Parts: sequence; C-alpha cells; structure tokens
Amino acid sequence: MNGASQHDPNGGVASGRDNGTTPTNGGVASGLGAYLLWGVLTIYWKLLDDFDAFDLIGWRIVTAVTLLLVLVAAQRRLRFVTAALRDGKLLVRIAAAAVLLVTNWTLYVWAVVNEHVIETALGYFIAPLFTSLIGVAVLGEPLRRLQKIALGFAFASVAVLTVAYGRPPLIALAIATSWAVYGLLKKQISLRPVESLTAETIVLTPPAVALVAWSLTRSDAMFGGASSGEVVLILLTGLITAVPLLLFAHSALRLPLTVIGPMQYLVPVINFLLGWLAYEESMSTARFVGFLLVWVGLVCSLVDTWRSKPRTIDVAVG
Repeated sequence: MNGASQHDPNGGVASGRDNGTTPTNGGVASGLGAYLLWGVLTIYWKLLDDFDAFDLIGWRIVTAVTLLLVLVAAQRRLRFVTAALRDGKLLVRIAAAAVLLVTNWTLYVWAVVNEHVIETALGYFIAPLFTSLIGVAVLGEPLRRLQKIALGFAFASVAVLTVAYGRPPLIALAIATSWAVYGLLKKQISLRPVESLTAETIVLTPPAVALVAWSLTRSDAMFGGASSGEVVLILLTGLITAVPLLLFAHSALRLPLTVIGPMQYLVPVINFLLGWLAYEESMSTARFVGFLLVWVGLVCSLVDTWRSKPRTIDVAVG
C-alpha cells in the first residue's frame, strides 16, 4: 500500500523522480517484484488469520526494526537515521508518520484476517484520488479538469458501495485516508525509503515491545497455540516488510514515472482478485458497479498524470 501516494498496503513511502531515466530489465523486474510481493502479502496474512491483528502488528514492528537497523548499519547510513531522530521538528513528523503507518498496517491486517479483503482493495484504489483531494485542501493545489472528474467518480463509487454494503465502506475510507495523509507527511521527511521506515519503526518500537510482551504473558498467548510453521511466518514478518521495499528502491533509481506509476495498481488488483476469487467474498452487481466507477476515475487520474508530467511520485511500500 499495502500509492500520487502509491499503495500497498503496508510500509514506507519512496520517491521516484522523472529524470529521463531509461527503463532497464533489472529495474522493471525489481519494480514488478516489489508490487507483486506487496500484493500477495494478503495471502501471507491470511495464513495467520487465527491470530489477533494487533499481536501480528506488534511482532511485525519488532522484527522489522531489527532487520532494518542491520540493513541501515550495513549501508553505513545509521547516522542519518539518528540525526533525524535528534531533530525536534523532524522527529514530530516522523512520529506522526509512524502513527499513520501503524494505523494503516493495522487496518489492512485486521481487514484481511476478518474477511474484508475486497474492501482493502477499494481503499488502495481510491487512495491516490484522496491524495489529490488532500493536495487541494491542505496545500492549496489547483484541481485540473481530469482530476475533478476522477474525484467525482470516486465519490460516486463510495455512494454506490454505501448502498451495496448497507453501510459506508469505512475500512476502505480509513485505509485511503490514513495512507494519503501519510504520503503528505512523507514529503516533509528527507530520508531515503529504508532510512525513513527505520526511523518510523524505531518510534513504534516501545509500544510494540510492550504489546508483544503482554501478548506472551496472556493465557491465550499466540505462540501457545501456534504451529511451528505459523511461528516461522510470524518471525519473518520483518523480512516480508523489508524485501519489497528494497526491490522498489532499486527500481525507482532505474525507471521513469511513466513505468513505475501504473505498477502501483497491481496491489489492489491482486487484492480484489484474491478477495473475490480465492476467498469468495461477496461481489454483487451493485458492488461491481461501485468498483467500475472508481476504475474509471483512476483512468482519468492516470491520463492527467501523464499529461502533467509530475516530477515526483510517492509509492506505498509494504
């Protein structure tokens, strides 16, 4: 996200620049690999659906920060992370971004383990459109004609899906909003992708450690009833957080925006297909109409992006 803010459900934001970069096979392969991994993370979390989503997020943070610190130290860039955390104003932004990140992670994982995969797909489809809306509301950016049309389709989609679900699609709206605001904050944090995610997970480590310690002392401690395979999956949550990010960082240096941009939609497409076909979540005609509306809006947004040739793009990393 689990994204404009390019999404996957799940991690830091990286910035790619349209500097005339010529696509390379390695860049395309690593970019596709990153987004495909973010997409199939849904399967990973689904394998752990017997466990509490909050416990899983606690373990994800603890294992991720351990691995990320090793990676940053190996790259001899740990000093940039520590310098950022010592800067008062920057620390506030990092902490705010960390709160939004863990909110987005938790919403996504909770939705997956509670059979709302299709709604997560909707959230990551509309997140780029919400980013445009935040640009208008917060940064005072003007809306171009196609952007207005795209947002109109997004709001129409939400209205149709509210009727189809019998309730507002709150999970999707929360995922889209948290990720769009996260993307806004990330523009104000001048760190590389791995360093930024490292700083955010460091901020989240104290409450995560407390959560993990508490979960281990409960009568229903997650490892108490976990199989050996499930224990391995839980302990590898840090690895599955870092690997797609590294692949994306590799591709962002080698690909122009026109190649990277459309890749972001692999994540919600995979989630949509998994929720509908693999996990057999309900998809009525009205829900299909709602998704069709948001897809039309995204086409308008992509056309506008290609016409305006933006200088940077924020991509969700999971």
